[in-house]
Amino acid sequence: MPAHLPNVPVPVDNPITAEKVDLGRHLFYDKNMSRDGSVACASCHRQEAAFSDGPNMVSVGVNQARGQRNAPMIVNAAYRRTQFWDGRAATLEDQAMGAFTHPVEMFADTVAVAEFIRTTYADKWLRVFGDGTVTMRRAMQAIATFERTLVSADSRYDRFMNGDVAALNEQEKHGMRLFFSDRTMCASCHSGPDLTDDEYHNIGLFHHYFDRGRYNVTKDVRDEGLFRTPTLRNVALSPPYMATGDSEDGELKTLEQVMEHYNDGGTNFPNKDKRVRKLGLTDAEVEAMVAFMRSLTDSSVVRNRAFGPP
Repeated sequence: MPAHLPNVPVPVDNPITAEKVDLGRHLFYDKNMSRDGSVACASCHRQEAAFSDGPNMVSVGVNQARGQRNAPMIVNAAYRRTQFWDGRAATLEDQAMGAFTHPVEMFADTVAVAEFIRTTYADKWLRVFGDGTVTMRRAMQAIATFERTLVSADSRYDRFMNGDVAALNEQEKHGMRLFFSDRTMCASCHSGPDLTDDEYHNIGLFHHYFDRGRYNVTKDVRDEGLFRTPTLRNVALSPPYMATGDSEDGELKTLEQVMEHYNDGGTNFPNKDKRVRKLGLTDAEVEAMVAFMRSLTDSSVVRNRAFGPP
């Protein structure tokens, strides 16, 4: 692990081994894990988009079924306290199982998948688990183990923070100062080494939310329209932004449009975070903040063959 990031949390019942990472990588990229053989985990978490589902507004599952949201980026997902935009899954294993069984995502026939794994990955399975008993829980443990290796920590911003003062140009440094300032308060939510507080916020996208976000989990009206703060690592690689079926007509395709949304203060909504308000940034300041966000790109993520198809 890079010295400036904490160790990836690993469940006691699912230790990382090289053999399990290898099996998980194969399962992650195998479309035969879905009911109709058309969708793999990698279909909605694509390496070239930093394992997000850009440029799709909402993710597409089996039988071309359209989901409700754009799949979250899973680079550094091992650090998240919860999974999915509404936090309904506690672990990567639970997240994988949720997508695996969801009727609009992979909608897996678990009996058929178990037989497929037994016949296709028997040797790999035996090396990982020591026997031929194929369960979906074990399969999801393997996928989650591979996902825990998808760590991003080598952006120019990381190099700057590690002492390379030439890693950012003057415009990017200006944008960084604005980002971490009390004036914008961006860093009050996009905080810590992974640039997320892992909490849930409403940022004033709509007057009404058909997708009720965190409320769907808690049933607390204070969580209406709240969604988990995403990491901003590799954000330039993962448009569109704030993407759900609700935002089909007003999608934010660029970082400039994202900054325009925040600069204008968002739309009035009862649960909107009070930190989202008119910022009064000049065009030059907006450009500087966008430049800073682009400096968060870690190109090694999209080039790393160990992350790609086996």
